Amino acid sequence: MATKKFTPITPGLRFKVANAYTEITTDKPEKSLIAPIKRSGGRNQKGAMTMRYIGGGHKKQYRIIDFKRDKAGVPATVKTVEYDPNRSAFIALLFYKDGEKRYIIAPEGIEVGQEVVSGEKVAPEVGNALQLKNMPLGTIIHNIEMQPGRGAAICRSAGTFAQLTGKEGKYAIIKLPSGESRMILATCIATVGSVSNSDHSLLIMGKAGANRWKGRRPRTRPVVMNPVDHPMGGGEGRASGGLPRSRNGIMAKGQKTRDKKKASSKYIISRRKSK
Repeated sequence: MATKKFTPITPGLRFKVANAYTEITTDKPEKSLIAPIKRSGGRNQKGAMTMRYIGGGHKKQYRIIDFKRDKAGVPATVKTVEYDPNRSAFIALLFYKDGEKRYIIAPEGIEVGQEVVSGEKVAPEVGNALQLKNMPLGTIIHNIEMQPGRGAAICRSAGTFAQLTGKEGKYAIIKLPSGESRMILATCIATVGSVSNSDHSLLIMGKAGANRWKGRRPRTRPVVMNPVDHPMGGGEGRASGGLPRSRNGIMAKGQKTRDKKKASSKYIISRRKSK
């Protein structure tokens, strides 16, 4: 991926860093694979605001993504690489040999005309999807299932990837982007390679209006609120409102929020790196 800067002919362009979209090959999505998105504006069925800072934004349609890659043994050709307004990663349109079309999360380095396939005994090449038990150790993967057949749940955002570091019985050990190592059933499917659009974190919006295009309204800092509105509100002058916490009193910035009795904790070998 490439980024681009702008000549600062307006204040909003002075610090803006945008995506050059050099990998994108078309701006028209496949009509059979899009669905409407209903927006609530943060309101419930009575029209009352139940979620703050939501509203407005550009119209968009959902792209139906194949997270299961369950079309085993049928080769597919990459037809296009496209922008998806609903996620940070790019998506790729696949044309299968039997005529079916599907979208997948585009791996880094995938190209139009490339052939990909999923199944039991496929080569561990970029874009191919196979079970963890059939991959060599050290393989870089993304779109990882947590339960067989349920569809990819881990490493789906731009630039992320995990690494297969070991196998123990019916489990595979993977190292996640957070630094956490955990066991997952070796029959779960993952896609080889890392997710596209790796420079997504380098982008700079340049102006507040760019957030409004995304449907995000301005956020009010809790410290400037009154005590009746937030636990961190109140005080004279610039006095801070105490320990960082949410409006409901849940501690932030370092307080652990994971349930100590969560059943899947036994599969975690080493915790993520702490700040």
